[in-house]
Amino acid sequence: MNQEKNILNFDGLYGDDYGRYSSEYIFLELIATRSQTFDWSIKPHIHTQLFQVFVVQKGSLLFKEATKEQELHAPCIMLIPPTKLHGLVYTPNVEGYILTLSESIMEDIFKTSNPIWQTYEDIRILNSFEEEISFEQLLQILVNIETELFRENPERFLMLRSYLTQFFIFLHRLNKQVEAQKGDSLMMIHFRKFQQNIKHSEYPKSIPDFADELNITPVHLNRICKAVSGKSAIELVHQNLINEAQKYLLHTSYSISEIAFLLKFEYPNYFAKLFKKYVGMSPTEFRLQDRK
Repeated sequence: MNQEKNILNFDGLYGDDYGRYSSEYIFLELIATRSQTFDWSIKPHIHTQLFQVFVVQKGSLLFKEATKEQELHAPCIMLIPPTKLHGLVYTPNVEGYILTLSESIMEDIFKTSNPIWQTYEDIRILNSFEEEISFEQLLQILVNIETELFRENPERFLMLRSYLTQFFIFLHRLNKQVEAQKGDSLMMIHFRKFQQNIKHSEYPKSIPDFADELNITPVHLNRICKAVSGKSAIELVHQNLINEAQKYLLHTSYSISEIAFLLKFEYPNYFAKLFKKYVGMSPTEFRLQDRK
């Protein structure tokens, strides 16, 4: 028997061997409803044509993908497209919802919006939210879906489609927020590392050299520096040199030429010119001012 035949595959919900696929399938249930039946452990499986969203309000779980495992804590959201292998082991105190719907409904809602549809082509985990209100708003939309799903109201499917559209657009926005936060986090890591490298580097050293140390391009390094500090990479390098120069001027008797040499400037007059650009006075004027 090959490996593919060993993969659990359900047309309906997990554990439902008699479930049949429907192009208009929509279902919403509490996580505990089905999970506690299987002792809180859901074996790795796939749904060939069903899309699922797990919204965890409380507790934690071990989430298993095809090649890795990840421990998650509430609040978090998992988006599982069709055919993506996934398994879950919950803590018994888990609370939340599982929204399941047919892939055809998703396609019908978002067939004219490729960027949104592409958001849901791979497993995504959202576990970082800028504001708690974002998660609460998402839960409210789920409550609206639940109310409409289990009542026989006129134009029920149209209303469900409206709520589902809101729900997945909201998820798309949350996903963009999370991606932006990750990008911001990586940006700050690069910036802090650049700051450390400035302080501990031997000069002269070019901006491309600094960028190579971070495995990014000089353009990207400049973009990071501008975004974080409002200054270019070379301005930050120069500022560090000027700070060191001020220490020498204030706390030693080295001459201007000697300080320029210590800071690896090839020409003392270039050092003096750069110092005046950043401080507003010459090195000599700076030293004399402090002694007044």
